[in-house]
Amino acid sequence: MRRVKREPIYLDYNATTPLLPEVLDAMLPLLRDGFGNPSSGHARGRTARAAVERARQQVAELVGRAADEIVFTGSGTEASNLALAGLARAHREKRRIVTTSIEHPATLEPCRRLAQDGYELVIVPVEPDGRVTTRAVLDALTPDTLCVSVMHANNETGALQPAAEIAALARAQGILVHVDAAQSAGKVPIGELDADLLTLAGHKLYAPKGVGALVVRRGTTLAPQLLGGGQERGLRPGTENVASIVGFGAACALAARELPARQARLRALASGLLWRLRAEIPGLVLNGPELERLPNTVNVSFPGLVGRELLDRSPELEASTGSACHSDSEHPSAVLAAMGVSRERALGGVRLSVGVLTTEEQIERAAACLVSAARSLRSG
Repeated sequence: MRRVKREPIYLDYNATTPLLPEVLDAMLPLLRDGFGNPSSGHARGRTARAAVERARQQVAELVGRAADEIVFTGSGTEASNLALAGLARAHREKRRIVTTSIEHPATLEPCRRLAQDGYELVIVPVEPDGRVTTRAVLDALTPDTLCVSVMHANNETGALQPAAEIAALARAQGILVHVDAAQSAGKVPIGELDADLLTLAGHKLYAPKGVGALVVRRGTTLAPQLLGGGQERGLRPGTENVASIVGFGAACALAARELPARQARLRALASGLLWRLRAEIPGLVLNGPELERLPNTVNVSFPGLVGRELLDRSPELEASTGSACHSDSEHPSAVLAAMGVSRERALGGVRLSVGVLTTEEQIERAAACLVSAARSLRSG
């Protein structure tokens, strides 16, 4: 009897997400016929402009902000670079930047570049559970602080940071605040993040790659990093990627509508996966907080094993050992290292992230696959 090959189990939703059917359906008319330039004054251009503005409103509604505060970019990375470098060039009177040790490279690398240019960079450490404390950030603030940049949810451990509290207290001191919400948007509510600047990435919430947004509070001054036309209030010149922007808007509208149910379902799936692994793998360690983390994320270390080897023995499973930006690295995760995790434990780490297309049957298969691989590696 011929065996039917089963589809791989995708548990790498924190790296990227597939297009949902509703998102693709929204994009197709623009890909087929909607090729007009949104800056053109004729009918086809006006149609494209209307599509972009509708998407802008949809993104704004997800984050609880005004549509004119949404600036579309080519990625979340570009949004964070625009936020940090744009603030530095527009506000040269303050020379101190505060961030945390578990930020995404899209935040840490621009901060390090600014440090090379003479800015004082303060990197605040996190607690062993991967969360920064509000007090630690506040203690790093001085009258010379230009901005504080903190992620809302860590992409590797899912640890939720007290970003709303940090933003409120820092802004009360007249300090600008940037929050990277690329991982949390569409998974948990983010309307409470009263930051001056907020990073979003389309491909983290079932929209296409190559589109992101920077939410810029009214009155916040930024210097553009690209020069050209006046698109996106002059902050991101270049002809808009209309179809992808429309997809981004559709994905945000879906997320806003489905968020409570989506959140509960993701939490049930991820909790079920963690429960199964704990029941079968003695000494399994959860990296990150038990409760204060994204509902879809489980980062665990398999004692005495190497995460990459474990995944190599699990060909049915598509997952990662950490951030997709460093998936080929032989070094332990920088995020886990920042949490004080030992090298051996960090090397045994695997990030498993579920999504809206994940099924209970896939969770059962994934757990069985990982348990089998762990036992196989131990038996030599």
